[in-house]
Amino acid sequence: MTARNSDRFIIAYNRIEKAMEKLSGSNGYMPFSRLIDKSKKSSPIIRKFEQDLREYGDLRNAIVHHRTDFHYAIAEPHDDVVELMEYIERELSKPKTVADYFTRKVYTLHASDTLEKGLKLIREKRFNQIPIYERGDFIGLVTATGITYWLADQATGENISREIPTLLDILQHEKQKKTCRFIPMALSVYQAEEYFKRAVESGNRLEALLITENGEPHEKLLGIVTPLDLMKID
Repeated sequence: MTARNSDRFIIAYNRIEKAMEKLSGSNGYMPFSRLIDKSKKSSPIIRKFEQDLREYGDLRNAIVHHRTDFHYAIAEPHDDVVELMEYIERELSKPKTVADYFTRKVYTLHASDTLEKGLKLIREKRFNQIPIYERGDFIGLVTATGITYWLADQATGENISREIPTLLDILQHEKQKKTCRFIPMALSVYQAEEYFKRAVESGNRLEALLITENGEPHEKLLGIVTPLDLMKID
């Protein structure tokens, strides 16, 4: 027998409610809206779907409080509503991490490598950010914006210097030095998305998130996340 949408909805709702109780540290009954207020402080998933959850809380009350017998529900939620509630429940119980989507070979170069080598890598691999290392230590991210700034600074009248710069030279022309941050592989994709949103809101330029096992710069790079990467999985 196929479960009705109202039954699937209530099951997902109850599981979400339990998950929020755990997130908020609630020891007793707390209204659903209050659980949202408390749990969203620590959960990017709740923050992302906050408005949906508030609306569906009202729908749950209508279904439950107007039920007169086991087989009757005042409303049968649409498929997309049920699927979203079940999706939120799955993400709360086992959120997708950056490691699930973005672990891959990360191409890096040395500070002493030439811009020519960097441009060749950009052309072949079709990306716009290159992590730069010097004596094994991460020193920054060379970006397409930084290369443009270097070209602009080199232009004097109608002449542009013919000297081939190193990537360290380019890095010194990055107007904003902290254009990336390191994140642990267990970070949820929702938290990664929030890092980019917060950067925009604060007027900063965040080009990429660099994945290592524990989010430490000295660890091996396991992957890289850009805003475009996140758009592709939404």
